[in-house]
Amino acid sequence: MKGIKVLLCIVLVIILAGCWDRKELNDLAIAVGIGIDKVQGGYQVSVQVVDPAEVAANKGKPGRSPVTLFTMNAPTIFEAVRKMTTVSPRKIYMAHTRMLIFGEEVAREGISPITDFVSRDHEFRTDFYIAVARGTTARNILKVITPLEQIPSTEMFASLETSSKVWAPTAAITMDQLITDFTSKGKQAVLTGIRLSGPGSEGDERKNVEEIDTPVLLQYTTLATFRGDKLITWLSEADSKAYSYITGKVKSTVGSMPCKGGGLLTMEVMRADAKIEATMKNGRPEIIVRIDLENDIGEVQCKLDLTDMDTIKDLEKESEKSMEALATKAIANAKKNGIDIYGFGEAIHRKYPKVWKKIASNWEKEFTKLPVHVIADVKIRRLGTINNAFDEK
Repeated sequence: MKGIKVLLCIVLVIILAGCWDRKELNDLAIAVGIGIDKVQGGYQVSVQVVDPAEVAANKGKPGRSPVTLFTMNAPTIFEAVRKMTTVSPRKIYMAHTRMLIFGEEVAREGISPITDFVSRDHEFRTDFYIAVARGTTARNILKVITPLEQIPSTEMFASLETSSKVWAPTAAITMDQLITDFTSKGKQAVLTGIRLSGPGSEGDERKNVEEIDTPVLLQYTTLATFRGDKLITWLSEADSKAYSYITGKVKSTVGSMPCKGGGLLTMEVMRADAKIEATMKNGRPEIIVRIDLENDIGEVQCKLDLTDMDTIKDLEKESEKSMEALATKAIANAKKNGIDIYGFGEAIHRKYPKVWKKIASNWEKEFTKLPVHVIADVKIRRLGTINNAFDEK
């Protein structure tokens, strides 16, 4: 019995010896942001790396940046990353990546090679966000020094996460979701755009964070739509917001509507729910989109008696009409390009697999003819901390 215990201890010691593949922090360059652009003969890969000494509290040296940007060109992305060891004293470590930025040119050409590399590399996790540089390069995006966070990629990550929660025209897309959309025949992918607000030449200068009115900011824009792995077009702000409503991604947002007597009334969406249903009519598939909203009154710039329930009911009806019109127009615009970004094909596939099998190979054409009915239900729950506007007589 004693011999068995000794043998068991030896086996456990061998199994638990987990430091054989350790990586010391001093030997790694921790990447937090990656930008990929297209250049002649291959790719330009830019990696934003943290300077640990500058990030550590009260230990940084005045004038030094908390991050460093390494850029290399090579025929493939993997080669470019490894080639960075010619200028970096440490091997690039990808596990802490927060943002992956595609240049617009490479996005239009096709991002499958990039997603293949990122998905295949064991160091990458899948909790980072992806965006497309709009009107500039991914490298220029990663060069900007940001005002509120020491590490620019951390600010980009937090800004996209917050914006997607409280401002619907943006979407926080991870690698897992992007690949799922790529491999689905019934849904095309979207990614949020990011651009430079201000003269890009000043974004990498220290004065960018030394002034109250920051000269250059990173600003998320609307959604880019893909056919397969290629960027096709950019959605408008209204269509981007409609996408979030239809696909059930809205957590909170605000929107205004005109009052009958002039002026505007703004509502805050406190809860949103959407459901895409596939039905059959006369042997052909149709789609019903149901959008349920619970709103609060956020701002009143017109004369309304909000204590009157008839007024509230009228506002609910007008909001429903506005929501239905917004979604219907966005779907019509998507049909013009034959790009099903909403997953209507997936809904048909789930409910009517035999029907989907017949139309899947020609779905782009079928999508342009697909009848879609939008039904909105809006309830106004609260008026805020006051009832009527102060100047209401």
